[in-house]
Amino acid sequence: MCGLLSAEVRVQSGERFHIFQDRNDIQWGQNWKERIEQSIDAVTFLIPIVTPSFFKSPACREELERFLKREQHLVLPVYYVGCSVLDDEEKRATDPLAGEIASHQFSDWRDLRFEPFTSPDVRRALARMAINVRDALDRKTARTEAPAEIRGGGSPSHPIGTSTELQSGPQAGETATAESPVKDSGPASGPTAKTEPPTRVVDPLHRGDHATIAEAIKRARPGDRIRVRPGVYKEGLVIDKPLEIVGDGSLEEIIVEAEGADAVLFKTTMGRLVNLTLRQAGGGEWFGVDIAQGRLELEACDISSESLACVAIHGGAAPSLKRNRIHDGKQSGVYVYENGQGILEDNDISGNGLAGVSIKTGGNPTLRRNRIHDGKESGVHVYKNGQGFLEDNDISGNGLAGVAIQTGGNPTLRRNRIHDGKQSGVFVYENGQGILEENDIAGNARAGVTIKTGGNPTLRGNRINKNGYEAVWVYEGGVGTLEDNDLRENARGAWDIAADSEPNVHRARNQE
Repeated sequence: MCGLLSAEVRVQSGERFHIFQDRNDIQWGQNWKERIEQSIDAVTFLIPIVTPSFFKSPACREELERFLKREQHLVLPVYYVGCSVLDDEEKRATDPLAGEIASHQFSDWRDLRFEPFTSPDVRRALARMAINVRDALDRKTARTEAPAEIRGGGSPSHPIGTSTELQSGPQAGETATAESPVKDSGPASGPTAKTEPPTRVVDPLHRGDHATIAEAIKRARPGDRIRVRPGVYKEGLVIDKPLEIVGDGSLEEIIVEAEGADAVLFKTTMGRLVNLTLRQAGGGEWFGVDIAQGRLELEACDISSESLACVAIHGGAAPSLKRNRIHDGKQSGVYVYENGQGILEDNDISGNGLAGVSIKTGGNPTLRRNRIHDGKESGVHVYKNGQGFLEDNDISGNGLAGVAIQTGGNPTLRRNRIHDGKQSGVFVYENGQGILEENDIAGNARAGVTIKTGGNPTLRGNRINKNGYEAVWVYEGGVGTLEDNDLRENARGAWDIAADSEPNVHRARNQE
């Protein structure tokens, strides 16, 4: 989204506009603290995107304090996830930074954060933001010839462009005393040259710097790289400082196996794990990888769990999971809850005891191009007010529905292929909602889409074909809106709508 905001400001101003964002513009090997301090000294705006994690992060607090000490500063807060320290006057009085944030005009994105970036409401909000940035730059240029730049960082989960709307005064429904900022920056010279970080080598045969990974983590400084040579490491890792841990060799031969602990507990601001086999081997209630905060890059790993989920994301954490194999979890493959966010791309998620991906209680991840298959229950289960944006995934062969939505779950599904499941392709029930657009739902053993007990999805432009029952089965008070769907070639025809159910159906193709 930083790219969208940058492009919009360029449209509004006619000038190239660079946004520096720490999650993208600080490379491994750079001194991250020095890099952030340099960027703060150079920029014009600080845009904090505020979530509860913002106030609990020492790095975020230090960044804001440094920026506020400048003689000329513009802090433009974006309120992204509700924070009791801002909303409660007594708590705010105990935190000077919360009071400072609340004293600035802010933009309230707490509802917009549930919309996809392509939503017209989000794009209009970005346009308004760009206009206000342009106007603020014009006012500053009138006072000084200093270069105009903007810094963007903020919550561990989202870049500035995903949730920003800058205004000179509050709109109706916004409360200036109940919002706080997030950070964004961009030096005109662009990112500094990449250098190799200090590296520690772990070798179980004592041919490196350390024999265990835990010892390397203990001795490492923030920003160090740890290279792990082949071996079986019987230890649970606790990552409490920014580090890069890379398997040096064949993935199958670099094994971290923990019994009675998480294989990995991640509880810091940023980090990277690459090319490791991570096994949770039982011994209690533990995760394969427990991401409790921050921005972890988890890439090309093999992850399994004999206890709870293979990967847990919660507490506002916003990791990036790419090209991992996530399999054979005793419970879910990936479990996103308590405002967990993040991006999951190109992962293979299979053979898990519960859903391939479970999303609940404010969880709002983005899933793209994943293969979610052969689980014992649903491919994706969204419930208890979970959200999520699912795009271009292949969901197949699961024991229950390909996608199950219940109890206030409200995901957006676009261009997914949901096929060959052992029950319905999509099952919406118990007041589940959701938007389904341009999906292929085919070859499932029961209905393509089943809606019951207050389920109320919107289906638009989907191809629902060759399923074992009807294309759409609605009963027990199910509702919903169905527009422009292709409902041909299903074993029992296009529809089965019970007398107690009243979906709105428009322009269905249900004949050859």
